[in-house]
Amino acid sequence: MSREIRNIVILTGAGVSAESGLATFRAADGLWEDHRVEDVATPEAYRRDPVLVHRFYDARRARLCEVEPNAAHKALARLDAEWPGELLLVTQNVDDLHERAGSKRLLHMHGELTSGWCLACGERFAWEGPMGEGASCLQCGEVGQVRPDIVWFGEMPYDMDRIDEALRRADLFVSIGTSGAVYPAAGFVQTARCCGARTLEMNLDPSIGSTLFDESRLGPAGKLVPTWVAEMIGP
Repeated sequence: MSREIRNIVILTGAGVSAESGLATFRAADGLWEDHRVEDVATPEAYRRDPVLVHRFYDARRARLCEVEPNAAHKALARLDAEWPGELLLVTQNVDDLHERAGSKRLLHMHGELTSGWCLACGERFAWEGPMGEGASCLQCGEVGQVRPDIVWFGEMPYDMDRIDEALRRADLFVSIGTSGAVYPAAGFVQTARCCGARTLEMNLDPSIGSTLFDESRLGPAGKLVPTWVAEMIGP
């Protein structure tokens, strides 16, 4: 396979980070860490109750300090370091586990927990610890205008032009640990297929769009991804 492939685009979702102990929002009870998504992950929720939203993301940011990258993160970082062609890892996850594993060719299409966004000056910057309504912008100093740098439902994901360009050049598109229910990421496989790429899905269960993939491998990402990476670049 690897001799026929030069350019790779990989999409990762919550299923990858779940194996490190981070909760996903598509739980059977419809709650995300005991909160309705509508109450903590929309611009309307932030305007309605910023204290609740900040408390929720402060807790998630603190949780990151308690978990580590798993075998899937590490295998993808190895592929990033050793793959000689183009590679773009696009993640829907807002944690920093891919970075901590060593991935460099990486885009966070839904933003990052470890980043703040000032609504006053528009700047984005690294952020550690609690945020809260009294946080000051690290660039302009404005107080109370810093929100989590997270793409909420109803907002446009980041870097879509760059992602689309990479998908159109891809020889292989790989989706890992994602339900295939949230657009625009759910449409990546269609874009890649239309441009001639081979497509591979690795997931615990078939995604909503599983029939669009040339190959589907089912199981935990921590087992499937290292095996696939070894196929691509050797043991």
